[in-house]
Amino acid sequence: MSGYLPEPPFSHDSSAKTGVLLINLGTPTAPTGQAVRPYLKQFLSDTRVIEIPKAVWWLILNGIILNVRPKKSAEKYASIWSKDGSPLLVNTRKQTSLLKGLLGEQGMRNVVVDYAMRYGQPSVETVIQNMRVQGVDKLLVLPLYPQYAGSSSATALDDVFRVLMKLRNMPELRTVRHFHDDPGYIDALAQQVQAHWRQHGRAEKLLMSFHGVPRFTLEKGDPYHCECLKTGRLLAERLGLDKEHYVVSFQSRFGRAEWLQPYTSATLEQLGRAGTKSLDVICPGFVSDCLETLEEIAMEGKHSFQSSGGGEFRYIPCLNDKPQWIAALAGIVGKNLQGWQEVIEQDTAQRQQRAQSLGASR
Repeated sequence: MSGYLPEPPFSHDSSAKTGVLLINLGTPTAPTGQAVRPYLKQFLSDTRVIEIPKAVWWLILNGIILNVRPKKSAEKYASIWSKDGSPLLVNTRKQTSLLKGLLGEQGMRNVVVDYAMRYGQPSVETVIQNMRVQGVDKLLVLPLYPQYAGSSSATALDDVFRVLMKLRNMPELRTVRHFHDDPGYIDALAQQVQAHWRQHGRAEKLLMSFHGVPRFTLEKGDPYHCECLKTGRLLAERLGLDKEHYVVSFQSRFGRAEWLQPYTSATLEQLGRAGTKSLDVICPGFVSDCLETLEEIAMEGKHSFQSSGGGEFRYIPCLNDKPQWIAALAGIVGKNLQGWQEVIEQDTAQRQQRAQSLGASR
C-alpha cells in the first residue's frame, strides 16, 4: 500500500494556480479546560518549543502540566474571548480575506490565499490538501512571525515539509523566513503608534514587548534576539524616539531557565517604582492580538505596572486588520511571487491549448 496521500483529479484544461499560505500559532477551539488541554499538549510536545530530553519532559508534561495548566489557561482565554471566538483566529481570518481581496485588486490572478494554524485547526495538512484540489502547484508559505525563531517560524515550516513528504506530486515551494525589517511592516507599526498618539497623546515612554525565548537559543545561534532588537531600533527611528524614550523587553517566560532579558514583567515593575506617569505598550512581534497581548500585557501587565506605582497604562493593539498592515503583507507576498505569476499564466494558456488539441479533458 502506498504511503502517499491521494492525488486530486487532474484535467488538461484546468488552470494552474499559485497558493499563498499564511501560518499562525494556533488557538484552542473554546475557552474551556477540555478544549485547551489537547491544544497545549500539541504545542508543548513540539521539540522545537521545548528542548528538554523527551523522556524527562514527557513525565513533566503528562504528569503535572496537563493536569494543572489547562484549567488556569482556560480562565485566561475566557477573559479575552470574543463573541466571534478566539481573537487570534478572528484576526487571522480577516487578514487572509483582506489580503486575498487586495491581491485581486492588484491584478494577481489565479492566487489562492488561505491560512492554517501550527497547533490546532485548521491544520497545515488540511489546508495544503484543499489548495492542491484547487489546482495549486506553486506554494508560497508565510509564517506570520516577523522575527525568525526556531520555536516559531521554523516549526511552522517543519509542519509544511512534513506534509510535502506525504505528497507524490509536490508543489514548487517558496518560504518567507522573516520580515522583521521590512519597510512596509515597520511603517505599519509606526502608523499604528502614531494613530494612538493622535487619539490619546504621547506617553513618557514606549515599551516594545516581544515574546521571549530561552537564552540558550541565542547562544546556540538563533537570530531571534537580534531581529527583535533591530525591529525595535527601526521602529524607534521611524517614530523619532531617542533611546531614553523607549524600552525593548521580552515576555511570556516559562519554566526556571534564563530567558532573553530584560523581562517585560520586571520592566513594568521597575517603571512603576520609578514613578512613570504614563506608559504606552506595543507588541511588535505579534501581528494579531491574542492571549499574550490582550491578557498578559493589556490586563496583567497593566496591573503589574500600576500596582508598582505607575500611572496611566495604554496598550496599543496589534496590526490586526489595519489597511497599512494588509498593504505591507501584500507587498511581502508580491516580492516573493515575482516570476511565478507570469509562468502560471503561460502554463494555463498552454494547458488549455493542449486540451483543445486533444479533444479530451484528460
